[in-house]
Amino acid sequence: MSDAAQPTAAEVRAAAEAVKTALDRHLAAVERRSGEDDPAVFEAFNQLAAAAEVYDELLYDRYDEVTPFEIPGAEDALPPYTGPEEPNALSVLIRRDYAVAEPQRLLAHAERIEAAEGDDGSPASGTVHGALGLLFGEFEPDEIASRHKEFGLEEGDSTLWVTAADEAADPGEWLEAPFEQVDPQQVVCRFDVSAVFDDEIDDVDDEDDPDGDDLEDELDSDLDEDEDLEPLDADRR
Repeated sequence: MSDAAQPTAAEVRAAAEAVKTALDRHLAAVERRSGEDDPAVFEAFNQLAAAAEVYDELLYDRYDEVTPFEIPGAEDALPPYTGPEEPNALSVLIRRDYAVAEPQRLLAHAERIEAAEGDDGSPASGTVHGALGLLFGEFEPDEIASRHKEFGLEEGDSTLWVTAADEAADPGEWLEAPFEQVDPQQVVCRFDVSAVFDDEIDDVDDEDDPDGDDLEDELDSDLDEDEDLEPLDADRR
């Protein structure tokens, strides 16, 4: 970044003052909160997160320094729950991503499914999209999730949302667009699985144990030298 484009020292100072003001507002909102999901606290949190992000960016651009803390952005958190306190109905929304890692394995499974069904028509197992249709038509999604490698699939990210409602939807009411009208404020809880989280854990482990690789090498060497160790068979792993 050129010197002309850099923020001024006064701009950095003003951003720091904005963070201090946002901190005071957040604390005041917390002290006055009316309940666990007080919208005033949620709004003050968002304002603090935004002010801290601006200050962090200006501080880095001007002085090549960063703050020692990180406030998660509003997109990383659910808004306050405003659904019924005693829900009479709920919906479970699940998304699981997969990569077709081994198409031939997938096609082979689809051929077996088709052969077992005795379908004499045009085979659907000859294409990947046809094979996927056969696979998901034959097995429940949870079974596919537990056996994905067997079917030539590789797991990606997944998320599960539980949403609450006063009444269950009428039959067929949302089938044309099942995922378009999800109200985040009706979400009771959510559970996310992603390789991103594994990477974060690995980074922490590497920082806590910088000599971990050396220790693993020593253990491997000890195992190689011990002739009395019995290898595990498949059933014991």
